[in-house]
Amino acid sequence: MKAPYFVEILARNGDVLHRHKVAALPIRIGRSYDNDIILDDAHSAASHAIIETDSHNQVVLRDLGSKNGIVHKGRKQTSISLDGEAVVRLGHTRLRVRGADFPVAPEIADTTMHGWEGTTPAIIGLVLIAIFSCLETWLSDVEPFALIRYLLVLASSLAVGLLWAGVWALANRLFGSHARIGRHLFILGSALAVVGLWRVGSAVLAYAWSAESLTRYGNLVTLGIACAMIFFHLITIKPHHPRRFLITSTVMLLAGSALMVLSNLQATGRAADELYMSVLLPPEVRRSADRSVDQFLADAAKLKAGADAARSQTVKDGADNDEEEDDGSAE
Repeated sequence: MKAPYFVEILARNGDVLHRHKVAALPIRIGRSYDNDIILDDAHSAASHAIIETDSHNQVVLRDLGSKNGIVHKGRKQTSISLDGEAVVRLGHTRLRVRGADFPVAPEIADTTMHGWEGTTPAIIGLVLIAIFSCLETWLSDVEPFALIRYLLVLASSLAVGLLWAGVWALANRLFGSHARIGRHLFILGSALAVVGLWRVGSAVLAYAWSAESLTRYGNLVTLGIACAMIFFHLITIKPHHPRRFLITSTVMLLAGSALMVLSNLQATGRAADELYMSVLLPPEVRRSADRSVDQFLADAAKLKAGADAARSQTVKDGADNDEEEDDGSAE
């Protein structure tokens, strides 16, 4: 490690808050004003530690008898050798020391899309949220039209959307240095738009071609869209860790799907979200071949035969159990 030396004060996420340049060793660190690096930390001592070279000409950080000492990787130590990567904690202050010869990583490609910031994605996101909420209300509305009801839905959906995007923007500010609330609003609005398109498209396809699985397991697809939305929120905060966030989102999808299927099994005895396809659209939408009345009656007869057989077996099993109980009481 060569002079000059740079003492870096770090945030919890590893970002550099302050960088102090010192020409030569030793470097004294503490709260008192006669130190080279002054810590505004009540948990550090007036003269907390010193950076110097040892007998092997290695740069070390040595404790000066402070109460809280030097903490490295969760363990309290009296001294530690500094290699430019070691992060130590003095009181509540995290720091590391690097020399002028410390190698830096090569320049990375800028993929943050600076032109896609601020007002434009925010407005698009808010418009998509508004359209989704109003369409959902209109499709499910069975009462006469009332403007105030739609205005309340619109206001509440926009407020929830702003709150959701605000939470992600706060995380973006803490862990990624920029809030990017506009981009987070756009991610939320896009996810809601995809959910709306999926619900309408799957309902039409299910009714037109009798693809009942599209509606019976449609909530799993909605869950997948939600996990994809969270993935894009995460890579907006930390764009250089896509694989880690992809794994996280996949685990969330698998866990959520398992809970959803188990809940359906417990409630109805079936893994599907609904026992039958509840989507009814105009007959003109149908594209599957019509079934004859005779075929319908034949299928109904098969169902009746199966139900009768199951009921007979249940009655028989109950009678056998009663006989066994009577025999046991007689003995």
